[in-house]
Amino acid sequence: MNKTVEPTGEAKVEQFEAIISRAAERKGGEEALASLVYQPLPTSDIVAITNDRVLAQMTKSVFQSGFVWRVVEAKWPDFEEHFFNFDISKILMMPDEMVERKATDPKIIRNLKKVATIRDNALLISDIEREHGPIGEFIANWPESDIIGLCDLFKRRGSRLGGFTAYNVLRALGKDTFRLSSDVEAYMRARGVITGGLQSKSSLKAIQNQFNEWHKQCGLSLTEMSMILAYSVGDNRVGFSQ
Repeated sequence: MNKTVEPTGEAKVEQFEAIISRAAERKGGEEALASLVYQPLPTSDIVAITNDRVLAQMTKSVFQSGFVWRVVEAKWPDFEEHFFNFDISKILMMPDEMVERKATDPKIIRNLKKVATIRDNALLISDIEREHGPIGEFIANWPESDIIGLCDLFKRRGSRLGGFTAYNVLRALGKDTFRLSSDVEAYMRARGVITGGLQSKSSLKAIQNQFNEWHKQCGLSLTEMSMILAYSVGDNRVGFSQ
């Protein structure tokens, strides 16, 4: 049976090679770990993402927040139909009464506040495109060394894109992004990277800086490092010990 040494409050932050080794041990070897970790999309693929798909993913992530994801997935074709396949020009022309009426349709998830975010976030995307050009290029060209800055922009200027939601949007779009999972948070606390609230500016900056340092060490993407880190701690063991 594998024996895993978990982080303790006295321990210092590890070199990322040690984290990879522990994750591989927990998951049944290097090949098994590699099969669980995926890459972000190439920059060229993200550049090609259109604004309707960005709005669709923002909407899906907003509805998934605090809700059963499989229910959102099951109803998603009706979301696409009801909201014009997330055509931003059409969404922005929706009057309040139409928004309210659509929010009562049982074919989708009836939540007026969340339905209202569709028009709000369409405006966010429209504003970004007016200021910076196509949203796909804007997201693709944002530096991964400051992914917290992009998430903060979405949070400040969008609707219901705070917390984990913006990170989930970017990960789903294929942008190289770490995720603030409970396992990642537990490691950062145990190793003293953060001590305050997870969503505080100081904590987010410290987490970003730590991932940036690990990237210098190993050259892996934020996506890979985030997943490997999560697999290296917590209760998610699989493999030889199971």
